[in-house]
Amino acid sequence: MEQKDNSIKQSIDAFKGHLTQQGRASATILAYSKDIEQLATFIGKSNKTEITQFSKEDIDAFKEDLASHSYTTKSISRKINSIKAFFAYMQSTGVISENPATTVTHPKYDIKPPRILTKLEYRALRDACREDVRMAAIVELLLQTGMRISELANLQVGDIDLAGNTITIRAYESHPERVVPLNQPVKESLEKYLTGRPKSGNTSVFITKTGNPFLIRNIRSNLDRYFRIAGIDGAKVNDLRHTFIAQQLTSGSPLVYISKLVGHKRLSTTEKYLEFIAEKPSKDKPKLVDL
Repeated sequence: MEQKDNSIKQSIDAFKGHLTQQGRASATILAYSKDIEQLATFIGKSNKTEITQFSKEDIDAFKEDLASHSYTTKSISRKINSIKAFFAYMQSTGVISENPATTVTHPKYDIKPPRILTKLEYRALRDACREDVRMAAIVELLLQTGMRISELANLQVGDIDLAGNTITIRAYESHPERVVPLNQPVKESLEKYLTGRPKSGNTSVFITKTGNPFLIRNIRSNLDRYFRIAGIDGAKVNDLRHTFIAQQLTSGSPLVYISKLVGHKRLSTTEKYLEFIAEKPSKDKPKLVDL
């Protein structure tokens, strides 16, 4: 029994190594491996402890079990993606001769449109955090550049070039390095924050009063608080990124330019926003509007 358990573990470890070589983000690798481990635990209850014993019927039963435990269709679909990728890799390496996940289907679900803040909403958010210079700078950066919260948390003082009106977003896991322009509202908010920034040897841009990095979870919780103060319902941190993308496309900024600016790996990811804006982007030179 011990040898069989190890064979599953070794298969999962090999798959994780494969994902690492592909340059997948650590969060993605962790999610995929957890999904496969969850499947293996479920099927193991039927005394199947070898990868070669897993069948399509087992995977379908796993899907039904997830649904019965109130997993959302989106979450189940994500797990199916993990399972399909895992068994495709197992087949490619010769561990299994037939892929039991090939004909497994995804549950149907409606994709919710991105939450795009109105001008009244993001102006209210600005007003709500105006006296908090650190959060005011964070809001402007997220809203005016479309960067991810993880990218913002990883910003270093040396990445900011106020004279050149740019910020360098460093390569982060599977995301390549890119340079984004800074408009006047962002520059002013950053200058105000950096002037009063606590003295510290820490090179992170956003730090606490004690000089420690301002962690992602704390940035998120602070923004959630200001959303409430501003009376903005149903909004999350990533909606500032959604808003930037939608507003720039609406203003006529070229699709390819915005896609590169926000670090989308696929143009199709940016194209999805076209469904939610009234005007289509032009093919002219890049141009950004201040929000």
